[in-house]
Amino acid sequence: MTNKQNTNQANQQGNQITKGVKNTAGAAFHAVHKALEKTEFAAMNTVDKTAKMVNGSTNKAKKNTVNSPSNSNLKK
Repeated sequence: MTNKQNTNQANQQGNQITKGVKNTAGAAFHAVHKALEKTEFAAMNTVDKTAKMVNGSTNKAKKNTVNSPSNSNLKK
């Protein structure tokens, strides 16, 4: 009976170790995933701001070209 108890106790300890490893791996995965999401969010915000700035500059350049006195489309 003692041998059976020792086997059961060893199995329980093994299960606890397995759960601990899984929990640690899961926590690490979630931490990395969260960091990647934050990085993606920051990168996309940078892309959006850059696109907005480029569009603003392009629109301003187009507006200045249309209003330029050297524009051949203007009547004299």
